[in-house]
Order: sequence, then C-alpha cells, then structure tokens
Amino acid sequence: MDHADRPAQRTATPAPPPPTPAPPAARRVARRSLVIAATGWVTANAWVALTVERRPFDWPARPAGSVGQDLLDANLALVQVLLLMGVVHLLTRRRARPDLAARAPDRTTSLRETLLLLGYGALGLAGGFLLARALGWHPFALHVAGSIYGTHAVVEPAEILTWAGYNLLVYAVVPLLWFRRRYSALALGLRSTDRRGDLLVIVVVLLLELAFQVLALDPGIVDLEPRQLVLGAPLTFLLYLAGAVLPAMVFIYAILVPRYLRLTGSATATVILGGLTYAAMHVWDAWTVLTSPRDALVSGIFLLLTYFAPGMIKTHLTVRTGNAWVHVWAYHALAPHTLVDTPHVVHSFGIH
Repeated sequence: MDHADRPAQRTATPAPPPPTPAPPAARRVARRSLVIAATGWVTANAWVALTVERRPFDWPARPAGSVGQDLLDANLALVQVLLLMGVVHLLTRRRARPDLAARAPDRTTSLRETLLLLGYGALGLAGGFLLARALGWHPFALHVAGSIYGTHAVVEPAEILTWAGYNLLVYAVVPLLWFRRRYSALALGLRSTDRRGDLLVIVVVLLLELAFQVLALDPGIVDLEPRQLVLGAPLTFLLYLAGAVLPAMVFIYAILVPRYLRLTGSATATVILGGLTYAAMHVWDAWTVLTSPRDALVSGIFLLLTYFAPGMIKTHLTVRTGNAWVHVWAYHALAPHTLVDTPHVVHSFGIH
C-alpha cells in the first residue's frame, strides 16, 4: 500500500494537564480560612439560638416563624450552595484551570488596589445612605428596599430607578473605566476562554437554581397575571441588572476576586472573602434594624447568614471558570432576582 493510500491517523486531543498541587503555604491558608469561617458560622448560629427569641425585623415575603426556623432555613440554604459548588467542581474538573492570580498585578500593587477599592466601596455605601435619606428613601445598598424579603413600605418607581442608576455608576461604570485603563478584558475576567464550558456551567446551575426556587420557595411570580408577567419580568431583569448584578460583577468578581487570590494564594480563602464582601454590600438592606447595638448585631448576623453563601457560589463560579459573567446568568440576574423580585417591581410600578 502506498503512503498516500494509508488511512490518515487521527490526532488525539491532548487531555488538560492535571492541576498543580497547591503549595504548603496556600494549603495552610485554606485550612485556616475554613476553620475561621466554620467557627464564625457556628458561633453566629449558637448565639442567635440561645439569646434571640424573635427577630427585630420583618420579612413580609417569608412566612412568620420562629428564630429556630430562620436558622434552619439559612443552614439549608448554605447546604444547597455547597452542593451547587460541588456540581460546578464536577463540571469544570476536566477544564484547564484559569490562573486568576496571574491576571492580577504583583502582591504589593494588588494589596494597594484591594484596600483602595474596599475603601471606595465603603464611601459608595455611605454616599448611598446619605443620598437616599436626603430624598426620603431607604438607604441604597446592593438591594433596593423590598428585594427578596418584601416590604410593607411604599417603594416608588423614582426610588428604584435612582437606586439602579446610583449603583450602576458607583460600583460598575467608574471602577470599570478606571481599571480598564490598566488591565485587559481578559485580566478582569470579562472575556471567556472556554465558551462551551462556560455555557454548560451556566445552563446546569441555572436550571438547578430555578428548580430549587420554584419547588422550595414558591415565588410569587407564578401568581402574576399574563400582562404583569410580560411587562414586569423584563423590567425587573433590567433594573436589577443595573442596580445589583452588574455592580457586584464588576466590583467584586471582575476586580477584587483575582486580587484576593493573588494575596492569599488560596481559592478557598478567596471564595470565603468573596462571600464576606458580597454580604457587606447589603449592609443597608431595608429590613435591617439598626436602632440599638443589639438589634444591629442581630441584623448583621442575619445579613451574613443570608448573603454569605450566595456570595461564595458567585466567587466559586468565577474562580473555576475565570469568567466574571458566568455567575451573572447562572446565579444572579435570572434566578433569584427576576424570578423572586418581579412581583415587587410589578407592585411598585403599578402594573395591572
């Protein structure tokens, strides 16, 4: 048989290289981070269970129940997030791991940028408090009044629109313009390096979260009239994309997360820091009661119990895919916000 007649040999696709074992220092940081996070979580649960008879705030969208039931719900939500994180790990285990730390600058520059950005974020929260109170509204944090938990107060369209515009400008537009002058879209996790793999993660996580939200939480969107749904769902999507999703994506997941990883050398510590940062950005949630030190402490603990786990899964999605957009579609813009908050927007804008 001539050489030309021989069947062409197929070139096998090389398997991705096995993950490089973490250095001892990173493993120590990971272990300490886990111990500190677990201790804090258990301590918060124990303190509330032993000293708080009833929560000092109101969650109209949640059935009235005991503090014990609230704690059970928070811990079940944490378990659900940990399971989702396990699913994400399985979906990405054969992918080449993105080196997010390498996308950040050297440790000295990363530390300086991280501290400056966190300080800027604190000023943004202070400005949101002062602006909103001056206009007679609820303080602006990452969520507008009535998000997720509902509210008995009137939330006017002007308040929601101003909240969305303020957050978009302060936490997304300004930081993005500043950092894009120095770093590429890839360095900020704004460009995918594996579109098919990212799409798989988005679809699987979104379907699982949608199923959980519908089956376990019975969102009010299912009770809306067709016209309310057709008008309210896109409006909710756009408002929360501007006011919550893009601000969190740019501020935390595009900019801070790679720097957390550069500074700690540990994906575990980075995921925990991402969860804490996400929780801190909700400090002015309208349901919190800050009129006394004790009520402020209880509100702070429930902020942590509510938002720490969602912040972790968003960070985990970013670390595993290297794409800050993945969490936007998998676990934020559509579920929970559009699914859960459409009835609130429909009511506030008077859509009939």
